[in-house]
Amino acid sequence: MALSGSDGWTVQEVAALFTAMRDRGLLYGDDAWLSRVVELALGFRDEERMALWEHMKPLIRAVADSGIEAGKRRRLHRLIASAFRTDPDALPPSALVPCDEWAMTLRDHLGDAPPADLVRLIEHLCELNGPRPTKTWRARCLELLQAAGAEDLVRTALDAFARVTEWNTDWGTARLIVSDPNADVARGFVWAAALLRAENVVPALTDLALRTSGARRDVREDLKLAGAAINALGDCQDPAAIEALWRLQRSIRHRALRKQIDTALNAAAGRQGITPGQLLERSVPDHGLGPEGMLTHTIGDWTAVLTVEDAMTVRLSFRSPDGTTVRTAPAVLKETDDLKALKAVAKEIRQTLSAERARLEGLFTTDRVWPHEEWARYYRDHPITGAVARGLIWEAGGKGFLPDEAAPGSPVQLWHPARATLEEVTAWRETVTERRLRQPFKQAFREVYLLTPAEEQTRVYSNRFAAHIVDHPRLYALLKERGWQTNWLGPFDGGYDADAKKELAEGAWRVRFCYETADVDAGHEVTLAATDQVRFDRREGRAFRQVDLAEVPPLVFSEAMRDVDLFVAVTSIAADPEWVDRGEDRYRDYWREISFGDLPPSAEVRRDALARLLPRTAVADRCSLTDRFLVVRGDLRTYKIHLGSANILMDPGDVYLCIVSARKRDTRLFLPFEEDGRLSLILSKAFLLANDKKITDETILRQISRGSG
Repeated sequence: MALSGSDGWTVQEVAALFTAMRDRGLLYGDDAWLSRVVELALGFRDEERMALWEHMKPLIRAVADSGIEAGKRRRLHRLIASAFRTDPDALPPSALVPCDEWAMTLRDHLGDAPPADLVRLIEHLCELNGPRPTKTWRARCLELLQAAGAEDLVRTALDAFARVTEWNTDWGTARLIVSDPNADVARGFVWAAALLRAENVVPALTDLALRTSGARRDVREDLKLAGAAINALGDCQDPAAIEALWRLQRSIRHRALRKQIDTALNAAAGRQGITPGQLLERSVPDHGLGPEGMLTHTIGDWTAVLTVEDAMTVRLSFRSPDGTTVRTAPAVLKETDDLKALKAVAKEIRQTLSAERARLEGLFTTDRVWPHEEWARYYRDHPITGAVARGLIWEAGGKGFLPDEAAPGSPVQLWHPARATLEEVTAWRETVTERRLRQPFKQAFREVYLLTPAEEQTRVYSNRFAAHIVDHPRLYALLKERGWQTNWLGPFDGGYDADAKKELAEGAWRVRFCYETADVDAGHEVTLAATDQVRFDRREGRAFRQVDLAEVPPLVFSEAMRDVDLFVAVTSIAADPEWVDRGEDRYRDYWREISFGDLPPSAEVRRDALARLLPRTAVADRCSLTDRFLVVRGDLRTYKIHLGSANILMDPGDVYLCIVSARKRDTRLFLPFEEDGRLSLILSKAFLLANDKKITDETILRQISRGSG
């Protein structure tokens, strides 16, 4: 179709062109000639252009639904608006394009002839094309929000974000909140709601950010809208907004959005004259719990009691009219809205407890010190944070203490074994064991990693955990769980290797852990990865610069290496007892060496814990510890359980014994920590093998009897 020299086109001919375009469907490069066709309409009189409008409206949706680049789609919609807006006071066709439920809800609210003041407000909102508005934009927006009906319009837009549009594409049906043509005006309404301090703005923006961040599967990811909601929350002068950002930080995994959350929290902390760390600890929600970590609620004749029992346990119980307490909800309450709401609160409390465990563990690298009164308020006595803090060892005046033994007055910091003497560490491990104190994460038994001579020689990198063969899907999941950022390995550009990263010490330091593809399956999915170097970077302004290992603060180095040790210990193929039975020859030597070789620091700590726990067990007289093994004397054979891999050798002959599913451990047995499940696994195998005459599993019995004579 040639459009050059198109003078003389009639309205009917242009209408036919519009219809042909709609029926044909729009392709990636169609924006240029489509723009030319729209420009033809500019040559007609106003009444002729309006006659074309009915033919043009279907093309608006066709443009939005096309493969044309997003920026060019927006330019096309603006061109259409200029061509068909004959009344300067009317709502432009490019504002609130009627191709999603959100925009159509607002158009219905405005009616066919919206007030000119509201039109000007919407036009202004369309001009926001970034995650944060300028001061000029804000000032003008506040002026326009004074118009009659503006507040009601913003509330309608905020409520309409809860609606979802089904969008049919070549790849299937997508669910979205706002379509691409309405992205800018939607962000404008987000900021208008924040500036207006609309009712329920914090929960509405929190839900919008979460739904459009990709953290949920119910709608299509929309990073622009999620970013606008996050930044607007950071601008809200409301303590609830800080709590909301704190919750989003735990739920959102997208790297760019997490940076925006960090920026929003930093800005909010700056406005209050405190650090981001102080802002977070002061914003932990109490969820309505009393000082003792308890919430009671009357439902009919019953009293529901929600209790935070410890750092891991949230209990919901019910007290009957006669005073009897039961843990199961009585039938009369099961379908009530009050009980559903209480269960939702219990779920939120569990999420907050989980986040607080992770946050307090991260304090090991910050070296924070609190005035005693501040520590008592935000840690020891907080109904949720206190459940975590009261299970930890703290330090004041160079001496460790438990929270119920705190002497007022002295500054407080979190105790770490790297700062303590060997005698102090030994004494605290004995105290934790004797008092049956189950810590929320490893502390008394925490591993300490010191710089080695080999690392002093390599200077800028560590090979301590290099050359291990690990299960790639498990490694990826564990990295994400521990707050590391990494990429999925695969047969695509940049997918051969990964450089996992984690910021420590409140962003002042960064650790990098490298690994690469080791093996793929028939479908070209990466199944195994090979570990490589660990490196450290120090923040300099907005960037990071690699430094020598000797420059890294000892606690930052130790905590980072501890994470990498955990990754290798949990995901190494040496931790898979069935590996040697798969006919895999390529890594058999590696499997054997790691399965029964020297112990890493994590296994050394496990050995120390076993030395304290075993004398308290019923199989103590049948167990002994060597440098690498827990030796168990059964009636049929003697067994050596490796303290690193939990794999087993049988004497005589060091014959391998494969036990995939050991007996479930006795839950009455106290464990001072349980991070990767290896301690309880070793103990369960010890209990099983100490009573090997009672084993009924034929697979295990055949292995024991083979060669025993």
